[in-house]
Amino acid sequence: MIDKKDKQILNILQENCRLSNAEIARRMNMVPSAILERVRKLEKKGFISGYELRLDPKALGLSLTVITLVKTEENVGSTRIGLDLARIPEIQEVYFTAGEYSYMVKARIRDTDALTSLLQKMGAVSGIRDTRTTFVLDTIKESAGLNLDSLESGTKK
Repeated sequence: MIDKKDKQILNILQENCRLSNAEIARRMNMVPSAILERVRKLEKKGFISGYELRLDPKALGLSLTVITLVKTEENVGSTRIGLDLARIPEIQEVYFTAGEYSYMVKARIRDTDALTSLLQKMGAVSGIRDTRTTFVLDTIKESAGLNLDSLESGTKK
């Protein structure tokens, strides 16, 4: 279960997971050892699944974001093709979806030549029948953070 203080810790860590326990404790008017204990419990219970560095794709020359819908010939419920797509290095996210398309894939690439290469890699995956790719013109919001305010206190895991 998480309480109000756990939510506050999680919100602070979502903003900046590099903050020290002492800084979090200062913000919450608690002692660092209590923060450390709560964070360890949150990790152990699986509420915190890891810590990740976020790179600026444009600064690295990956200025083109594409979203590709993938239609497959897989059996219903199979995710083999999704697992194959996830192994392609340019692909950042793979979502198994319901509807006309089986997967939604997000990739960051340099340019249209790199898109051609990516689509060739995707086309080499057995069972892909069709794709529909959309270019992202501008990212309005992109976040891995979750809205914890919508959770009731006492959330169980």
